[in-house]
Amino acid sequence: MKRITIDHVTRIEGHAKITIHLDDAGHVANTQFHVTQVRGFEKLTEGRPYYEMPGITARICGICPVSHLLASSKACDAIMAIRVPPAGQMLRDLLHCAQIVQSHALSFFYLSAPDLLLGMDSNPEKRNVLGLIEKHPELARDGIELRKFGQQVIESLAKERIHPSWVVPGGVNAPMAREVRDQILATLPQANAIAGRTMDLFKSKIEGFPEEIAYFGSAPTMYAGMVDAEGNLRLYDGKLRFRGADGTIVQDQIAAEQYADFIAEAAQRDSYLKAPYYVPEGFPRGVYRVGPLARLNAADRCGTPRADRELEEFRQRFGRVAHSSFLYHYARLIEIIHALERMEMLLHEPKILESHVRAKAGVNALEGVGMIEAPRGTLIHHYKVNDEGAIVWANLIVATGHNVLAMNKSIQQVSQHFVNGNKLEEGMLNRVSAVVRAYDPCLSCSTHALGQIAMRIQLVGPEGELLDDLRSE
Repeated sequence: MKRITIDHVTRIEGHAKITIHLDDAGHVANTQFHVTQVRGFEKLTEGRPYYEMPGITARICGICPVSHLLASSKACDAIMAIRVPPAGQMLRDLLHCAQIVQSHALSFFYLSAPDLLLGMDSNPEKRNVLGLIEKHPELARDGIELRKFGQQVIESLAKERIHPSWVVPGGVNAPMAREVRDQILATLPQANAIAGRTMDLFKSKIEGFPEEIAYFGSAPTMYAGMVDAEGNLRLYDGKLRFRGADGTIVQDQIAAEQYADFIAEAAQRDSYLKAPYYVPEGFPRGVYRVGPLARLNAADRCGTPRADRELEEFRQRFGRVAHSSFLYHYARLIEIIHALERMEMLLHEPKILESHVRAKAGVNALEGVGMIEAPRGTLIHHYKVNDEGAIVWANLIVATGHNVLAMNKSIQQVSQHFVNGNKLEEGMLNRVSAVVRAYDPCLSCSTHALGQIAMRIQLVGPEGELLDDLRSE
C-alpha cells in the first residue's frame, strides 16, 4: 500500500490535510480528509452568561463572524422567549445579506478564481490572487470592490467590519440612520453591475471544465437548506428542508428546535471535525450537503427576480437537482445576486428605520436553538442554561461539519479519476485540493495562502522506500 499526503490544503479558511492511499498498481484505493485543529468553543463557554455568547462565538472566525453572531443571538432570543421587533429583524437580515456578499466574493475571486481563470494546470507560482491581478486586472478589481461593498455595509450598520457587537439578544442595539440607508442604496448599483459581469464571465468559461463538472463530487446526495412556507430560499429566517437526490422533498419545515430529530453527529477517527448525518438514514448512509448549491437544490426558487432568472438557466443547464460540487461556484454567484436584491427590498421597507429595534427580557427558557444559513451552509447554535442564565452546555454544528461526509466522497472521486499514483503531477493534486475549495470550508479562519502548493507530497512504497517527492520551495 502506497500513500500520498497533502499536508496543507491551500486557499481555504483553516488547516486540513488529505491522505490518498494507493494499491500496489498505483490506483487510488481510498482517501481521508483530516481537520487538524481543535478550537474548543463549546467547552470554554461553559459558565459564561448566555448574553455573552454572541460576542464570544463570533470570535470563532474572522471571515464569517456575522453568521455566528446572528445564530447565537437567535439562540439567546429563544432563551429569553421574546419576539424581536420588526425593524430589528430586518436590520439583522440586511447585515446577513452583506455578509453573504462579502464572503462569497472572497471565496470566488480570491480563493477559487485562480483555478477557474488561470487553469487547474497553470504554474502554481502564478496561480494565486497576484497572478489573477496580473492577467485579469479588471476582474480582480471587481472582486476587491464587491467584497469591500459587503464589508462597508457591515461597518456602516454595525460600526465594525469584524466581530461587531451591534447584534445582541433581542435584536440590535441601535437603529439605522436614514443617511446610512441612502448611502447603501447609492452603492448598490455598482455592486449589482459587478455581480452581473462576473456571472456572464463565469458562464462563458464553465464549458471549459467538463471533466471537473463530471467528477468533482458528483455522486447524488440529499441537500438541506432553509426555505419559507412557499419554498423560497431564506438565508436569515425560515425552516429547514431536506430534498432527496431524485428531487423529492424528504422533510420540510423543520424548526430550529426540532433539528436534533433529524441531524446527529458522529465522531471520526481521522479528524477533529464531527460528521453530521440525517438521522432517519443513519450513519454513514445519511449523507447530505449544505451551502449554496444545496440551498438552490432544496428551494423551489430564490424569490427575487434576477436571481430566479439565473436559477432557471442554471437548472436548464444542469437539471432540477444539480449534483456536481464544482457547481458550488455557480451557485455562489446566484446567491450574491439574490442577496443584493434582498438588500434593496429591505432598504425600501419603511419599518426598517423605526427606532424600536430590541426587546429585553431575562431567562424565560432553559434551552435555546438558533439556526441560520451562513455563507457555507446551515449553522446551528444550541445552548442550555441554568436558572441564573449561565451556559451549562453548548453545541455548535457548522456548515463545514454538515458537508464533511460529502467532502470525503468528493475527494475520493476526484482522486480516483485524476490521480496517477505512478507519477505525481502538480495539476492532478491541485484538483484534489480544488474540490475542497469548491465547498469553501471554513475550518476556523483564513490560511492567507496565495495559492502556491504550500506542502510536501511523498509517494512511499510498501516497504517504506521513497518513490517520488514533490515539494514547494
